[in-house]
Amino acid sequence: MTAVTTTSPWADPGDRRRVLGATGLLARFNHPEVLAAADVHVAQRLGSLAEETDDEVLLAVALAVRAVRTGSVCLDLATIGALPLEDDLELPWPEPTAWTAAVGRSALVAQQLLRLDGTRLYLDRYWREEGQVCDDLVARVRRDPPEVDAALLEAGLERVFPGEGYAEQRDAARGAAVRWTTVLTGGPGTGKTTTVAGLLTLVAEQHELLTGRPPRMALSAPTGKAAARLQEAVQEATERLSPGDQQRLGVLHASTLHRLLGWRPDSRVRFRHHRGNRLPHDVVVVDETSMVSLTMMARLLEAMRPDARLVLVGDPDQLASVEAGAVLADLVAGLEDSESSPVAALRRTHRFGARIGALADALRTGDGDAALAQLRAGGGEVELVDAADEAAMTRFRDEVADVAVELRRTGEAGDRSGALAALGGHRLLCAHREGPYGVGGWNRLVERLVAERTGVTHYDEWYAGRPILVTANDYDQLLNNGDMGATVRDGDGRLRVVVQVGGATRELATSRLAGVETVHAMTVHKSQGSQARVVSVVLPDEQSRLLTRELFYTAVTRAQERVRVVGTEAAVRAAVSREVQRASGLRERLRAALAEPPSGGVTLRE
Repeated sequence: MTAVTTTSPWADPGDRRRVLGATGLLARFNHPEVLAAADVHVAQRLGSLAEETDDEVLLAVALAVRAVRTGSVCLDLATIGALPLEDDLELPWPEPTAWTAAVGRSALVAQQLLRLDGTRLYLDRYWREEGQVCDDLVARVRRDPPEVDAALLEAGLERVFPGEGYAEQRDAARGAAVRWTTVLTGGPGTGKTTTVAGLLTLVAEQHELLTGRPPRMALSAPTGKAAARLQEAVQEATERLSPGDQQRLGVLHASTLHRLLGWRPDSRVRFRHHRGNRLPHDVVVVDETSMVSLTMMARLLEAMRPDARLVLVGDPDQLASVEAGAVLADLVAGLEDSESSPVAALRRTHRFGARIGALADALRTGDGDAALAQLRAGGGEVELVDAADEAAMTRFRDEVADVAVELRRTGEAGDRSGALAALGGHRLLCAHREGPYGVGGWNRLVERLVAERTGVTHYDEWYAGRPILVTANDYDQLLNNGDMGATVRDGDGRLRVVVQVGGATRELATSRLAGVETVHAMTVHKSQGSQARVVSVVLPDEQSRLLTRELFYTAVTRAQERVRVVGTEAAVRAAVSREVQRASGLRERLRAALAEPPSGGVTLRE
């Protein structure tokens, strides 16, 4: 290993991101691109508790903390040295084999503050949670299947999913009906919710036959907005069923996972329902599972009764949870090749046209040439706006301004339906919040363009035509994080906000809304789970770390009719070639556990 100085060259001594008391490798790696101050402080504290002084071990601890902060469950000591950094930043990475051996000998591992599995280094909590998720899932997969009346099931499948148009959904529901656990995957518009509604009907029919009572069913999702969308979509799908099946399902309500498990004011990671106080439900459906973190999946699985059905629904190619873990992708990879795999995949999309579907497929499979071929072909459905072409960018900015001007016109006229139609007709998505490619810059630009056209500059926060995004759950107003609304002027001159919640339109005074922001543009993360008729995706420079295949795919698949990608061909290729890298051992644990013969019991980690 090369010699190390204790002086970090990247910032002045007063920069708050720099830990003045850090020495050795911690000081050298204390750089905005690598270790934050919090990472260093945690490593120093743990080292002090375990009386660990080895420089390389303390660096590994800090990097393990950083890994969780950036979405990984663990740190892979064999690959962390390949971390992409600034061109002029050279760091003295330890040699992986010797580094792993040093960590394995450390007091931190001996005292189980850290866990070392091969070259993967875990903070103890995440090692336990990953093991628990694996153990609980393997136990559920290996459990004797539920009792099912085969003839009744087949008759129900033909009734609920009639004809060849529902062949995929019928096959997926057939498999799910005879399992305790199902992982139902598919891109937007592939009929996941239709499958769920039909499956619940079939399960209810079987349950009534066997027990004489209807099953207790729960619909859930990671966020309030996703739960509201799930409830609305299941209700729409239920309305297409026969009157008898509608009556059998009744009215289903969805909640967040936190509410389902029972929020506790004394803990952020523990709930009222757990292994000693199970959920009472016979069936639990979780939508948008790609957004579920490892910790939340562990809490859900330990709260499930072994004899209750669990249906995990989502798109593994979308952006993962903002917290640690890529659980849905790990489950699909770890379970899909097992005997009697619980993974059911829907492929045929019904939301958008062939061109958007072909672009989404190219992104999902990492085919940059195919993605560019779709974007270059032109036409009304898919378009590439070259960010270097000033004329093309001027036309694009004018079209974006057209939407905002229409919002202002309908807002000033008090036209509620017109304002909501303009709001839902177009979505401008960015990877960054700030900077030339970010949400903040585009929001300011759009407001300036509207002022130039109308001759009216708004100095107040609220104005007619202001589009807003709810940024925090507001249970008093029955609003969820992610809801969108438009500001309109009443006949008496007062401003009101109209919000589409489910199938109903609600109106609120601006003074009753606190957690909101202007949303001429929004981040791709915030758009997850929503859709719009036209979607414009602003790609950042190809060097941006946020520019990934998952982000691009998520943005493109928000569109119903048209996609405009604003960026260079280099940015498109960079996005397609760059996958989100989240270190995890879950898929390998699942494969190894399912490859072993059943032992007659499963050891569960609490």
